[in-house]
Amino acid sequence: MGEIVLTTERLQLREIGENDLEAHLRHLNSPAVMAKLGGPRTAEQLAEKHEVSRAGFAQDGFGFMFACDRKTGELVAHCGMKRVSNPLAPNIGDHEIGWLVREDRWRQGLAEEAMRAVIQWAFDTHNAPHLVALTSASNIGSWKLMEKLGMQRRPELDFDDPFFAPEHNPTIQYSLTHEQWENHK
Repeated sequence: MGEIVLTTERLQLREIGENDLEAHLRHLNSPAVMAKLGGPRTAEQLAEKHEVSRAGFAQDGFGFMFACDRKTGELVAHCGMKRVSNPLAPNIGDHEIGWLVREDRWRQGLAEEAMRAVIQWAFDTHNAPHLVALTSASNIGSWKLMEKLGMQRRPELDFDDPFFAPEHNPTIQYSLTHEQWENHK
């Protein structure tokens, strides 16, 4: 188990540990959860993502985390902040936030709860100048949450990613400055 980074009313957000791959595969890698994210990943791909997250924490003090239910300890989400790393993105290096929630926990407000904590942490602890979030135009739930969080659509940052099916292109971006966050929250 990784170190707890943030705590919310219902969640503990913690670093991804060395032994978290099986839980990730079981709870967060389903066809439904990954439908608009390029589909389920292999164990090797997820292990690599875990390694990148741990390296991010070691180098920058942030990365993607697991969100666990405070009452049960169950893994319910994957979320956090990293640097934009897609080589096709026009803003490589920006602070990127993101999330996904396991299917049996959809529509309970967990993504919003986790991301409000992540955004505050990004601005207060890591002095992020602004945050971006990436999704596809077809991922309505995702960009609606971005808007609910006060993020603004940035069409000049859109790009096509051949990793995703045509119906999930282009990748679109929203952004949020610290000032916008303070005025919105």
